[in-house]
Order: sequence, then structure tokens, then C-alpha cells
Amino acid sequence: MSKLNTFVLMAMLAVMTQAGSATSVDAGTLDDIIARGELRVAVQTQGPPFSFMDKNGNRTGSAIELTTLMAEEMGVKVVYLDFDWDGLLPALMSGKADILAADMTPTLARATKVGFTKPFMYVGAVAFTKGDSAFKTVDDCKAPGAKIAVLLGSSGEKLAATAFPQGEIKSFKGAGTLLLDAVASGQADCGLNDSSSVASQASTYEPGTFTVFPDMLTKEPLAYAVRYDSMDLLSWANLFIDNTTLDGRLQANLDYWVNSAKWQEEH
Repeated sequence: MSKLNTFVLMAMLAVMTQAGSATSVDAGTLDDIIARGELRVAVQTQGPPFSFMDKNGNRTGSAIELTTLMAEEMGVKVVYLDFDWDGLLPALMSGKADILAADMTPTLARATKVGFTKPFMYVGAVAFTKGDSAFKTVDDCKAPGAKIAVLLGSSGEKLAATAFPQGEIKSFKGAGTLLLDAVASGQADCGLNDSSSVASQASTYEPGTFTVFPDMLTKEPLAYAVRYDSMDLLSWANLFIDNTTLDGRLQANLDYWVNSAKWQEEH
């Protein structure tokens, strides 16, 4: 064998060895999930219609059904980790969870910390007040000193500062009907949250308890999130959204959980 052929062969073997080493070392999050046999999902403790405990004590909701489907497609079981809204991102970033599944807006600020999937749906922020309130329009909620209820750490908290610049912004820690309860009890004059959450939560009260203003203050995407060291999982999740969009499973989920009140009768 010539010296040139020997050199070429040795170079090829070196490249193959390095590639093999990289493959064995650079195991991704998907490999970890498959190896442990479970997909760990961070969800809100009470955030209907995406994640909540129903009247029978079972965890359910749009995000629960979709991530259960994710786990089935992966061939693993799903494990849910419950957090208040402001605990979701820390749980993901610390490695407690593989994926964060909530009605979270992929803001540029959040994207400096975690990676977001493509949107699975779009919502808009709306304001609401008590049905018998003197506040009859969104402009009334902009009056100087008006108390505006928002969720701590939510995109609504940031929006409130610009949408209601003369208002008194009151941030509440928690989830579920917390903002509606604050308005109903007089702790706040108006509340601000995304349209899907307000619609589903308001429907659990007596008709006329709240007035939800029709003005859509924003149009925002909702997406799931992973860590930036989990790009393989991000690619898989995006493919999952594509596939379930094409075969209709995603729309069927949203039609039941977000676009109707049927789930309230059954859960």
C-alpha cells in the first residue's frame, strides 16, 4: 500500500472514530426520555381549560390530553409536575421537567431562557369586570386609579402597564379563577387575562356575574417550551404539532377544551 493510501485510510479511521465518540457522548433529551420511560411535564396546578383537577379529582385539560398523546407517540408514560404560574419556567430550567405545557406566550424575554415550539393556537388579551360594575367599557378601566388584576409573571402583567398606564396594577400569585374572584370580591375593578381563560372561567359562575369586554387588546401565540439543551425534543414537538394539525387531532382538542363549554359539563 502506498504512503498516500495509508495516510488517507488513517485519516478516514480517525474521522469515523471521532464521529462514533460524538454519537455516544451527545445523547439528547429524547434519548433520556426513552431510557427512563417517562416524559416529565410541568403544568399549572389549576389552569382550566389547559390543566386542572376536575370534579372527580382527575387531572385533565387540553394540555394534559395533548402531552398524554405525546407520550403515547413516544412509547413512554407521562408524569405531571404541578406548579403555580410563576414556578413553571424555573421547574423547566432546573431540569425537573422535560417540557412545559401551559397557555404560555412565547415572549422575546422568555425566549432568552427557554426555547419555544411553534404556536399550537392564538389568543388575545381581554379585560373584564363585574356584571353590575360602573365600569362599562375598556376605556372606563383606564381611568386614573382603577385597580387592574393580573397574574404574577404573566404576559398580562406586562401588558397592563401600557394598556392601563394610569391604573393601579395588582398582581396576584396563583392560577384558576383567582383574577375573577378578585374582581367579584371588589379587590380589583377590572381584570386582564387571555380570552380563552376568561371565557372558560367566567362560565363557571352564574350568568351575568361578569362583563367581558369584546375589545381584543392583543393577538398572541401560545406555545410549549423546552430547555435550549433539548433541541431534539423541540424538533420532535414541532413535528408532533404538524402531524396533529394535519390529521385533525389538535383542532379536535381545541374545539372541545377551548372553543366550547362542553368540557365543563363532563369534568
